[in-house]
Amino acid sequence: MIMQDTQAPTTPEQDEAGYRPQAVEAAAQRYWTAQRAYEVVEDDSRPKFYCLSMLPYPSGALHMGHVRNYTIGDVISRYQRMQGKNVLQPMGWDAFGLPAENAAIKNRTAPAKWTYANIDHMRSQLKSLGYAIDWTREFATCRPDYYRWEQLMFTRLLKKGMAYRKNAVVNWDPIDQTVLANEQVVDGRGWRSGAVVEKREIPQWFLKITDYAPELLDGLDTLPGWPDAVKTMQRNWLGRSEGLEIRFDVNDDEAPVEPITVFTTRPDTLMGVTFLSIAAEHPLAQYAALARPALAEFIAGLRQGGVSEAEMETQEKRGMDTGLRAVHPITGEALPVYVANFVLMNYGTGAVMAVPGHDQRDWEFAKRYSLPIRMVVVDRSVLDAVREIGHDLSLGVGADPMRAALGGGDTDAYDTKSAVQVIEDFEQRVMEQCAFTERGILVNSGEYDGLDFQQALDALARRFEAEGRGQRRVNFRLRDWGVSRQRYWGCPIPVIYCPKCEAVPVPEDQLPVVLPEDVAFSGVQSPIKADPEWRKTTCPQCGGPAERETDTFDTFMESSWYYARYTSPGANAQIDERANYWLPVDQYVGGIEHAIMHLLYFRFYHKLLRDAGMVHSDEPAQNLLCQGMVIAETFYRDNADGSKDWINPADVEIQRDDKARVIGAVLKADGEPVKIGGTEKMSKSKNNGIDPQTMVDKYGADTVRLFSMFAAPPEQSLEWSEAGVEGMARFLKRLWREVTTHAGNPDHPETNPATLDAGQKALRRQLHETIQKVSDDFGRRHAFNTAIAALMELLNALGKFADQSDQGRAVRHEALEAMVLLLNPVVPHVSHALWQVLGHPESVLEDQPWPRVDPAALVRDTLTLAVQVNGKLRATIEVAAGASKEDAEAMALAQPQVAHFLEGLTVRKVIVVPGKIVNIVAG
Repeated sequence: MIMQDTQAPTTPEQDEAGYRPQAVEAAAQRYWTAQRAYEVVEDDSRPKFYCLSMLPYPSGALHMGHVRNYTIGDVISRYQRMQGKNVLQPMGWDAFGLPAENAAIKNRTAPAKWTYANIDHMRSQLKSLGYAIDWTREFATCRPDYYRWEQLMFTRLLKKGMAYRKNAVVNWDPIDQTVLANEQVVDGRGWRSGAVVEKREIPQWFLKITDYAPELLDGLDTLPGWPDAVKTMQRNWLGRSEGLEIRFDVNDDEAPVEPITVFTTRPDTLMGVTFLSIAAEHPLAQYAALARPALAEFIAGLRQGGVSEAEMETQEKRGMDTGLRAVHPITGEALPVYVANFVLMNYGTGAVMAVPGHDQRDWEFAKRYSLPIRMVVVDRSVLDAVREIGHDLSLGVGADPMRAALGGGDTDAYDTKSAVQVIEDFEQRVMEQCAFTERGILVNSGEYDGLDFQQALDALARRFEAEGRGQRRVNFRLRDWGVSRQRYWGCPIPVIYCPKCEAVPVPEDQLPVVLPEDVAFSGVQSPIKADPEWRKTTCPQCGGPAERETDTFDTFMESSWYYARYTSPGANAQIDERANYWLPVDQYVGGIEHAIMHLLYFRFYHKLLRDAGMVHSDEPAQNLLCQGMVIAETFYRDNADGSKDWINPADVEIQRDDKARVIGAVLKADGEPVKIGGTEKMSKSKNNGIDPQTMVDKYGADTVRLFSMFAAPPEQSLEWSEAGVEGMARFLKRLWREVTTHAGNPDHPETNPATLDAGQKALRRQLHETIQKVSDDFGRRHAFNTAIAALMELLNALGKFADQSDQGRAVRHEALEAMVLLLNPVVPHVSHALWQVLGHPESVLEDQPWPRVDPAALVRDTLTLAVQVNGKLRATIEVAAGASKEDAEAMALAQPQVAHFLEGLTVRKVIVVPGKIVNIVAG
């Protein structure tokens, strides 16, 4: 039976008219909806599979990156369901954030209204693509019934001491009156307002993610299903390092001051410290500036610019002497203390011991301010040269102690001229070009001369721990997660400020603190900051007048636990016992651009849920697939002012020569030339995005899905090509024609393997080889492109198979049924229709079992062997599967083309590799 919306063609010539994608897809989607086909509940009788793609931001329209991401997830979901698993694939909306505010300003509307309208539109687009989503679990993170639970978690973390408030230096946009993330600072200016960004110290809320740093690091070793690149990026971000924490006393004639504490991973360079650097916000910098107006002015000037590590590394190194002097903990030498623009208060202790001989940043600073550069670590080859000739490598420390420590050597055993050159090259490089940052052997370090890195670390650790001046420490680059944002469109932080009781969490029975949605928004100030009535409340402790916190959460908060909420729709709690049925996620799909921030917070929040007793697992997702970007050609015309006017590819016609090579492009509207700008990631800035809905309307959702899976392996970039899309459309039409033509003959006897002839066996063998390959490509390798290629080859073989005998039709029927099932995860609409054409009642194909390989069908009666003469292919032969080496050799030598290449030569050896090759060695 065929679906009502489709008509099976009666002749091959009518097939293209018969395959009407829009009708086929509409009918299939109506059926799935009526059957509630993808709604799932917990079922202990079947293995579960939770497939999750990163939730989208409701920007207003899907882009091709969305289509690729969600199609990958859908293919995996449908395949796993055909394996008999209970599959959950949900969808929601990451709905808070700055883009909604920007759109609200541009369109003169409220962020909420804009967001909800976009959600409605994007939901319809996702449904048009036929994704097997359980829509009963849908939510938007901007709804109070979602974010109330994140507020509840925060108040409990606050009571446990896992959440806290402190002053922090941030990027401050003075026009938008908000903190900016590092990536929102462009050339020192706010990305939205264009205002010069300031460094400002303001109160911020933090979560103690650093308490989990060791577990977050060790947990990466338990995730073999995550890409190594992602795990490496997380390891680097966590930044575990071992070293010493050392205290430097500070001398000041005016008053006693606190010591400066530094952490260093290179204690072996301690004797090379020539100054200390501190952040502008360091308490000692503020103290010193009180008596030094020039220093205060310098510190004020440092407030402009961002606070990212990347910016600190690339900017010009600047500093000013505070006038304070630190005491070297071994030599007692007085060391100048500088305020430096490359030291961040938020990283480490806000102070570093400067060793310009062995740190490039310190070297650049020392060269600028004519500060001493002292060599205290050398490469072993340099040390050998020093020992041989007694050379002075002290670089200002003094040659005699150096020679006394290292001693002389047998100068006859060394090329003196070469040794001098080694030393001079080394000295010149360090003094004039760059710091020596590698590990080596200590010199100019008194009693520590001759020690290597580990020996020096151990010796100095023993000394400072005994003296109470320092200690061994494991440090992490990771800093606590700052969750405060000064924007409006976000989840309100559930805290009340009381003049008497200070910061008090909102009582649980008063949650959620609801963000007002019907507001006028100009972008200059958050509506909740500007509304005294919203801020006004009473203190839950003393009952006195108080005000609400007007900061909102970082939107990473919502996306850090959304995966868990999907498991417990409607729960009157953050999650309930259903979470432990579904979690951890079996397959997570998303871009590698989220490798650090989202995926780290995602893992951290799961551990918070675990420690609160809500989940039993340690990690939120067992497997991670990071899809590549979607890229497309760019086209432009040059404007008079030197800028470029980027033109959408849909508006361009490519010109080709008679060999189909691209020779140019013209704008369709005027026929005039445009320039080809190369292939880049689809983006608004280059106007090279392709509207998925346009492609769906033109070719059908199945065609777009098929192209997305075929054009490239999922982890690589996919180059958009409408010619490639047209090729996929032709493939589906051919498939439709093959099935409907075959179905025109209702007589389909079952395959009897015992009666098949050679041609029938060959086709059936190719079918079961294809089942074997597609199963592995889908289930283990996620190599969807090669699976589709194998199915295309099978369709080609079917097109050449003209056997109309009973067993010929039976093998064809078996092959077509298997193809429809194998293609179902990728093109579910047409598969749904063709399954009915093949004589089956309407059904959800994922409820059909995945085709199984018949091992007997893979057995070959004959084998094809390559025949080489002196390593070059000269012929192929067909031999019986059980043929002996002698038979294979005789048949190879009997081939006329082989005999031709053996003329005048003597056969010296024949090597037969069973089942593969016959190699004839002749001379």
